[in-house]
Amino acid sequence: MTGVVRARVREFVVASDPGLLRLTAGLRTVGAIALTLAVLAPLGTDVRHLVAGAIAAMVATFAVRDKERAAQAGTLALGLPVALASVTLGALLGSHVVAGDLFFVALIFCAVYGRRFGDRGTALGLIGFQVYFLSLFVGATVSGLPSLYGAIGVAFASSALVRFALVPETPAGTLERLRSAFRARLAQLVTAQLELLDAGPEDVDKALEHVREGTARLHDTALMIQGRLAAGTADESVARLVQRRVADAEVAAERLGLLLLTARSAERADTLTLHLPGAPVPAGGLLPVRDKATDTLRRDLQALRLLVLRPVSAGQGTALSQVRNRLLGYRDEEHLPVAPPAVQDVFRGVGEAARAVLGLRVALDGPQDESDDSPATARSREELDAEDAAIDAGDEAAEEELTGLRRPTTRAAVQVAVGSSLAIAGGELLSSQRWYWAVLTCWIVFINTASTGEILVKGYRRLLGTVLGVVAGIGLAALVGHHTWTAFALVLVCVFLMFYTAPLSYTLMSFFVTAALGLLYTLLHTYSFSVLVLRIEETALGAACGVLAAALVLPVRTDRRTNDLLVAVLDRLADVTETAVDQLSGGPPADLLDQARDLDQALADLRAATKPLTHPVTPLRARRDTARYVVALLETCAYQARALAATAELLPTHPSIAADPRLRGAGQRILHNIRAIAAHVADEHSTDEVRTGPSIAALLEAGGPGAPRFGRVTDRVLRHLGRLDEGVVGLARPLGVPVARPRA
Repeated sequence: MTGVVRARVREFVVASDPGLLRLTAGLRTVGAIALTLAVLAPLGTDVRHLVAGAIAAMVATFAVRDKERAAQAGTLALGLPVALASVTLGALLGSHVVAGDLFFVALIFCAVYGRRFGDRGTALGLIGFQVYFLSLFVGATVSGLPSLYGAIGVAFASSALVRFALVPETPAGTLERLRSAFRARLAQLVTAQLELLDAGPEDVDKALEHVREGTARLHDTALMIQGRLAAGTADESVARLVQRRVADAEVAAERLGLLLLTARSAERADTLTLHLPGAPVPAGGLLPVRDKATDTLRRDLQALRLLVLRPVSAGQGTALSQVRNRLLGYRDEEHLPVAPPAVQDVFRGVGEAARAVLGLRVALDGPQDESDDSPATARSREELDAEDAAIDAGDEAAEEELTGLRRPTTRAAVQVAVGSSLAIAGGELLSSQRWYWAVLTCWIVFINTASTGEILVKGYRRLLGTVLGVVAGIGLAALVGHHTWTAFALVLVCVFLMFYTAPLSYTLMSFFVTAALGLLYTLLHTYSFSVLVLRIEETALGAACGVLAAALVLPVRTDRRTNDLLVAVLDRLADVTETAVDQLSGGPPADLLDQARDLDQALADLRAATKPLTHPVTPLRARRDTARYVVALLETCAYQARALAATAELLPTHPSIAADPRLRGAGQRILHNIRAIAAHVADEHSTDEVRTGPSIAALLEAGGPGAPRFGRVTDRVLRHLGRLDEGVVGLARPLGVPVARPRA
């Protein structure tokens, strides 16, 4: 029992923190701070320099984001002189108000502009800014520079030791943990689908929401794997293989969820139901019922989950291999239970998912035990081997580079410089000693944001987290009193939670930052209620200055940014659809995997950019609902395009799947409509119209007299094309694109 509980806990941790990235970030930062304090304290370092060392260790750890260890070492080595120069200038200019402020603004501009030079430029800019802020926070003086140099040197050395020795992380190790997370999240999604199968009328909406969440989390993990394949695998063919198997498993799992929804309804379920929050399960359900077929389906879903988590090996006997053989047999119509057609489709979907899990196991864990293979399993292995042999690396297309003020980093640098100037002026009116808090907030709200709306939402979240953190800081300060090491211990806890929760909630991160600052003020003997209230005022001022600068200086309106990203999504959708349909029609093999992931990444960017429009506090309810609906429709279209791409990838290696030239003509209307919508979004005066008419299947059947009716694979392709056609036409109404009446 203890082993089962341990396995469940491990599965939960792995799935909740893919790659253990948050845990690693928190442990590294806390470890670097603790090691710095452990070295400095025996040397008789005073509290002020202990605080400086702790902050420097934190900065040196979180600023470095290079993926390769050699690049990380190089950035750390360059970061130390940057930090020493920054703290020196902070001490020298501390008594020269005007010169210090001008330099601070120039430093902020350079730090933001440096993001265009990649991870290293971003890290060095961050180190320069944060260490200058450190000099202001601890009140650095010229006479105290030698001690500060020592504290900062120890901090960087401690950060390096923790990074490379105590909490090491390699691209290959991170990728391996992400693979485990993908399997854990795939198992969780199957569990959610099982819950949907069993849910009664009163629980079905909750179960469906769990399926939606599981599908989205699996997709996010697939994107994380995609972003680390190049660095985490030495062999490009291995990277392509993993990419292919992850994509297959993702599509198979999403298709299984859709088939389950269809089995619950009297009519075929709309794919949008899986992607639109709040969309109900279609009425007229066939399930849940208690009969032999659904009992078997329940057992098979549990078996599928077991196959995801546990490999079939010779040491386990034949029980698990027999389960695998049975599930794979459904692909060949073997032993399909007597049930309504919609329920039988679910069994076929289970078979396809089992085949995807088998391919994922082979790709991630190497050759498997084949001694107990059934004929169906042997055929699946032959298919996978043929696909593996056909995988070839594709070339990456060069992207257009913007120049001048059109470049996002240049625009952001100008905006944050103007905003910081306003924050300095306003902050000094509030406090001549702690004005830099306003500048820090203005700087932070610009990080990883690209539109006025995003900056507004981030500023609001930081202010909310700060207010709550002040309340916590008051309580913690009263709790620790003058117990220095108790305060440092609580600071370490807050720092760990800050980094662990950062990707989940910016409000929570801001809460823990402010709580830690209350403890640091206690250590520096500058704590008071008025100081924490001033912290709120400076934070509000900094956020306001950031929003004002973003709105008035080279503004990027949220509508403009979302429109640009929407056009990018539509262009990627057209590329994937056109290439997949061409290949399914008999065209040459193409690099569909990378195109599909480019579509996914473009959609992820759009989803992030629409957060200001879909935020719960937005007063524009109709606009919020429209944005959610459009993004959900695009997600359904992206799923259909991924499914088309996955089917097209099978053509070169599967003799049972033949190209159908009629598909090329059937896909032309979809491509026209996607491009018409993109043209209208890019230019509202566009005269292009969306075309409607007969179903995609009807278009295909019109291929000529005597043409053979399409087979099972072509029928599946037609279902995806039909759903894609419906989704694209559905985009026309909320986006205001005119729809042409079908010709008689």
